[in-house]
Amino acid sequence: MVLELSKIVRCISTDGLVMAAAIDSTDIVKEAARVHHTTPVMTSALGRLLTGASIMGSMLKEEKASMTIRIKGEGPAGALIAVAESNGNVRGYAENPGLLIMPDENKNLNVRGAVGSKGVLSVIKDFGSGEPYVGQIPLASGEIAEDLAYYYGISEQIPTVFALGVNFDEKWNFSRAGGCFIQLLPAADEREILKVEECIKHIKPITQMLAEGFKTEEICRAVLPDFELEVLDEFEVEYHCPCSLDRVYRSLATLSSEDIETLAGEDGYAEVCCHFCDAVYNINQEELNALAEAKRNEKLKVTNDGWNAD
Repeated sequence: MVLELSKIVRCISTDGLVMAAAIDSTDIVKEAARVHHTTPVMTSALGRLLTGASIMGSMLKEEKASMTIRIKGEGPAGALIAVAESNGNVRGYAENPGLLIMPDENKNLNVRGAVGSKGVLSVIKDFGSGEPYVGQIPLASGEIAEDLAYYYGISEQIPTVFALGVNFDEKWNFSRAGGCFIQLLPAADEREILKVEECIKHIKPITQMLAEGFKTEEICRAVLPDFELEVLDEFEVEYHCPCSLDRVYRSLATLSSEDIETLAGEDGYAEVCCHFCDAVYNINQEELNALAEAKRNEKLKVTNDGWNAD
């Protein structure tokens, strides 16, 4: 299945005080819904998280950095996970993708009810070397956008606004998704805060702007009409899972030799399923024995490029 890739644009105000980004994440969310067979409410919840995570990942400066965001509320959705790379590519999954829940009082999909308004949002930033950064805050509301903005405000003390949307047609078929991110930079003062607050009072839903034909750059300019913006960059992003057989072997190599040898089931295979893309890897007993023997003899070499036994 070939998908047109989603796009992110990043902008900065000419005075260097405000950063903005917008994403059309329609194809990211479409692929996630296809892979995980999510119900509308879970497509909306996971889609919002993936949209926000893609923007957040694209803000990482290190080329090989990644960010893992986990939301675990007390609601029936269970945990929501998103992993974003510094190039904006993202993947994720939901603990309960088939959840059905009644609409809220406005007859909208009840994402807050699915996620829960109490719980924890965790962020792990892996910069490719050294110890990862780990941050954790209580959920602000269970509405995803508010929770991600709250994370920046509490954990990193950076005033931030998120607008995230996932839209469906009248038959509850997924239609489009997108998001917008506004962040005040360190030199901003009270005047810029007030200007941003005035701008966001009038933001139209992001999915409405996409339906009206707005491009990502036009969305940034529409949400910050009182600022003159310069485009920093624009690039394509996608739902991408880097899993491979080599990665499976690297994971198995963390087990003891005895455990590796006993992984196979009655059919003679060990089955490993990727949470992010549902890929299934079958490893036969002969391969497991070879892996266990290599580890037992301390001849197993595992690197970022694969594994081999000397």
